[in-house]
Amino acid sequence: MDARHGDDNAGSDSASGAASDAAEKFDFRQAMADVRPHASKDRVLPARRSPPPRPLQREADERSVLEELLIGPFDPDTIESGDTLAYRADGIQDSVWRRLRRGTFRIGAELDLHGLNRYAAQAEVSIFLANCQDRGIRAVRIIHGKGRGSPNSGPVIKTLLDGWLRRRRDVLAFASARACDGGTGAVYVLLRLAR
Repeated sequence: MDARHGDDNAGSDSASGAASDAAEKFDFRQAMADVRPHASKDRVLPARRSPPPRPLQREADERSVLEELLIGPFDPDTIESGDTLAYRADGIQDSVWRRLRRGTFRIGAELDLHGLNRYAAQAEVSIFLANCQDRGIRAVRIIHGKGRGSPNSGPVIKTLLDGWLRRRRDVLAFASARACDGGTGAVYVLLRLAR
């Protein structure tokens, strides 16, 4: 009898469940009576393109150069003209090159070639540089003059010195001096330290 009575309850539960479902559906339709569906769009919007990549490191480098030019002291002697001498061997860092051109290396020795002919000047330069390397001197100044005493051919010793220094293995770099150190009549030379 319990089993039959249990089946009667199951039938009434399903009937009341159906009635409550119908009531919920009715309530939902009543609540949504004023709602209208959006019109469907016929096209699909393309995915947004990402912006092109920015060269951040190059921009940072350019900013740093501008800051150095604007903030740092302007030194007109570091601007090359047609009269300047300049040489930089492979592997010389930019910072070392800038220091040499600005004349911030401590000059350990100096050679003045005024009044010498080409043969005597070449011998003096060779002896001077070998001597400096033996003594462990890294930066020197060679005064070659501006060639004002030379006949119409221009500065002879200056032109020859450019070639002599470029061919030497112990010369890492050279650059015309600042105005206070002789300008285009002198050159700073950076030597390779002897091992």
